[in-house]
Amino acid sequence: MKNKIKNIFKKENDPLSPEDKLKLIESSSKLVGPGVFYSTIIVITSFLPVFLLTGMEGKLFGPLAWTKSFILIVDAFLAITLTPVLISFLLKGKLRPEDKNPINKKLESIYTPILVFCLKWRKTVLGINIIALLIGVLMFTRLGSEFMPPLDEGSVLFMPVTLPDVSNSEVKRILQVQDKLIKSIPEVAHVLGKAGRANTATDNSPISMVETIILLKPQAEWREDKTKNDIITEINNKLQIPGVTNGFTQPIINRINMLSTGIRTDVGIKIYGASLDTINVLAQKIKKTLEGTSGVKDLYAEPITGGKYIDIEAKRDVIGRYGLTIDDINNVVEASIGGMKLTTTIEGRQRFSVNARYAQEYRNSLEALKKLQVQTMQFGPIPLETVADVKISDGPPMINSENAMLRGTVLFNVRERDLGSTVKEAQKKLNAMITIMPKGYYVEWSGQWENQIRANKTLSLILPIVVVIIFLVLYFTYHSMKEALITMITVPFALIGGIFMVYFYGINLSVAVAVGFIALFGMAIETAMLMTIYLNESMNKMVEKYGNSKETITEEILKQYIIDGSAKRLRPKLMTVSVSLFGLIPILWATGTGSDIMLPITVPLIGGTITSTIYVLLVTPIVFEMVKLRELRTKGKIDLIDVKE
Repeated sequence: MKNKIKNIFKKENDPLSPEDKLKLIESSSKLVGPGVFYSTIIVITSFLPVFLLTGMEGKLFGPLAWTKSFILIVDAFLAITLTPVLISFLLKGKLRPEDKNPINKKLESIYTPILVFCLKWRKTVLGINIIALLIGVLMFTRLGSEFMPPLDEGSVLFMPVTLPDVSNSEVKRILQVQDKLIKSIPEVAHVLGKAGRANTATDNSPISMVETIILLKPQAEWREDKTKNDIITEINNKLQIPGVTNGFTQPIINRINMLSTGIRTDVGIKIYGASLDTINVLAQKIKKTLEGTSGVKDLYAEPITGGKYIDIEAKRDVIGRYGLTIDDINNVVEASIGGMKLTTTIEGRQRFSVNARYAQEYRNSLEALKKLQVQTMQFGPIPLETVADVKISDGPPMINSENAMLRGTVLFNVRERDLGSTVKEAQKKLNAMITIMPKGYYVEWSGQWENQIRANKTLSLILPIVVVIIFLVLYFTYHSMKEALITMITVPFALIGGIFMVYFYGINLSVAVAVGFIALFGMAIETAMLMTIYLNESMNKMVEKYGNSKETITEEILKQYIIDGSAKRLRPKLMTVSVSLFGLIPILWATGTGSDIMLPITVPLIGGTITSTIYVLLVTPIVFEMVKLRELRTKGKIDLIDVKE
């Protein structure tokens, strides 16, 4: 079999013999193959929390994790199978030693003196890293939090709410005034407002709620130093109309929030109970308590009472005198106000009902309704007010129920502050009031905060399991607890750079940032694993030459082989990191829709990649040397690890 392989490798005018090629490929495969296999498992395992995310965050980041995993699987397969074949065909001529490569030689001349210095002052270097880690932990505690980074959709959804008893004509007038004022702002391109509900069963909006989509001009046409928040503030200041509560969001996120949580703003407080009047009182108290809270904008308690109804009650003692029944009165009201179905018209495969009712001027006021004519057999037509009481009564404008209980809501958006700290401050303010609520009444926080709690719970449950799985993979890779711990220690120090960059970029912790740290977790383990493999290979060479006892191996010999193991394979380590780093850096300057999501993922990855590389190149050899020195002093020999097995 080997003779056949040698014949395949044999080429004319090739000074490199087939035997040499075969040995080279075999040795490379034995060294690299297991490392590729285990590093692929580690990176895919690190994405396990992303696979288990649900809801909006799962739909958004799930494809990223699946794509990354499939790419790694195919990449590992090609690295083990196709790469050796390509080497056999493309590798020609005399092989130059590693130290003859000008790039590698220059990198080694820079790296080796720094590594020698770090090995000499190892306690100082470790102390600096620990201090940096403590500073990173302090910065982490000061970061804000939110469910998802705000994605700029390029447009604004203005959702003001009027009083529940507003008339059609009044809400139409308000809508026209608002659209005119919004259009006067230079950055606004188009305005489209809608009041009430669409002709569909899926839209339950009351007429008191207005939806206005504001399309903005390209940012290049905006006034100098104007941001989207400045434009929203300017719109809000112009539209201070009595009886109208303003609210701002974006079209897509608004629909997602309403579908997933039933709340149209960033945060909603749901109040559950048995009485609408009591729920309304509690909602007003909560609204008053939250007024003035930093970050709370567009605060609004949905009115549960205050709706106006027209009640038409038949006068039972009168209708008998005219020979009428209650059904006669109801039929008149239905036909004149609601409309009576006369027939059905068919147009192709579609059917449309034909209805008839009184014209608008005969039913647009209470007095007009009282004058509706009721036909009698003996007395002819008589006014409706003769046989029925027509009056206006109060009631709920819209009844909301959830979990078989009546529900009221207090809504607010969060701007100029992170979601997490805003909600926590609001919860502190409400704690005293919530504890003394009537029996059978309770509150529930919803909106994006509900999504954030769900995502955080999933991540906190899965991450420890992922750490254990990765540790077991490392243990079965090295067959050594110490080597696995040396590799795992890289993770906290890799996170330092990520935390530093997130802090200085002013990015809040979110699911997107968590996904960035998860990707960093796998990358840091992979880089540290590569260094550990090469250091153990160097230890095996040292033992072959000097034996494995403290009488033959001195501290200087050990240090020299650690330097060789670190420096002689510097190029592949830097290539592994550089490929990822150079692919991520352009995202820092990305603009346009979508960049808001990519930046929080990329920033921790870039910062963590830089610090993990520094740690792996400078600190991992120090920790490795300290472990091997301890083995020599306590056992009299060094524990050898052969990953190729």
